[in-house]
Amino acid sequence: MANFRSVDEDFFEDLEETLVGADVGFDMAIKISDELREEVKLKNAKRKEDVRDVIIKKMVDLYEADGINEDATMNFAPKGQTTVILFVGVNGVGKTTTIGKLASKYQKAGKSVLLAAADTFRAGATKQLQEWGERAHVPVVAGKEKADPASVVFAAVEKARDENYDVLFVDTAGRLQNNVNLMQELEKMKRIIQREIPEAPHEVLLVLDATTGQNALQQAKLFKNSSDVSGIVLTKMDGTAKGGIVFAIRNEMHLPVKWIGFGEKSSDLREFKPEEFVYGLFKELVES
Repeated sequence: MANFRSVDEDFFEDLEETLVGADVGFDMAIKISDELREEVKLKNAKRKEDVRDVIIKKMVDLYEADGINEDATMNFAPKGQTTVILFVGVNGVGKTTTIGKLASKYQKAGKSVLLAAADTFRAGATKQLQEWGERAHVPVVAGKEKADPASVVFAAVEKARDENYDVLFVDTAGRLQNNVNLMQELEKMKRIIQREIPEAPHEVLLVLDATTGQNALQQAKLFKNSSDVSGIVLTKMDGTAKGGIVFAIRNEMHLPVKWIGFGEKSSDLREFKPEEFVYGLFKELVES
C-alpha cells in the first residue's frame, strides 16, 4: 500500500492481503474491500490522501455499524453502591496485569477499589495481584492456594458491600481441568455475587491477547456462550500484534472493545477509540 500508484484492481487485492495480514479475517477483509470499492468510486477518490481518508472513515463506520446501540463505556452501579467487575479469559493473556492497571486508574480517579484474587489455581496469580495492589495502594482479598475461588469471591463481595467500596475487581482462573469446569466455576461465582448484590456483576470483561489473532476469536466465542461477556480488553498491542481481530470479533459477536493495553506500566492502558485504532492499522499508508 505504501507503493500506491492508482486505485485499480491490484490496489484492492493488496488491500485485502493487508487486511488478512492484520488479522481482520478473510470474510471481513473481502467485505471491507468490496464496500471500499464502492465508496472510492462514489467519492471519486484518486489522490492517495483521499483514498486513505475513505479507507479510515469506512472502516470506522463498519466497526461502529456492527455495534449499533452498544455501550462501549464502563457500566457502573448507582452512586453509593458497589460496582462489581468480573475479568475472564485464558491464562497468559494479561488478565491480572489489566486488573492492576485499572485498579490504579480508578484509585487515582478518587474511587475506593478492592481486588479479589479468585484465580487460586495458578501458582503465583495471587502474589502477582497482591503486588499490583501494593503498587496501586489497593487492598486485595485472597484465600489459601488451591482454595475454592467462589469462597474468595464471597469474602470479597461481603467486604466490598459492608465497607462501601466503590469498585470490586474480580480476577478469575483461566484454566481448570477442562473448559466445562472453568465455565461452571464462573457460573458459581456469578451466582454468589448476585446473591449479595442482585444487579452485579455490572461488567464481565473478556481479556484477549491481540498477538493470538484468530485464536482470540475462538476464545471470545467460548466465553461469550457461558459468561455474558459485556466487553473486551485487548492486550499486548505493543509488540507483533496486528489488532485487526477486533473487527472480526465485532462483526461476528457484536462485543465492544472497551480498553487496549500496551506495556507493563499502569498508564499503559487506554480507552478504545476506533479512529485511532484504524489509523494505527494503516499507519504506513498514512505516513508514506
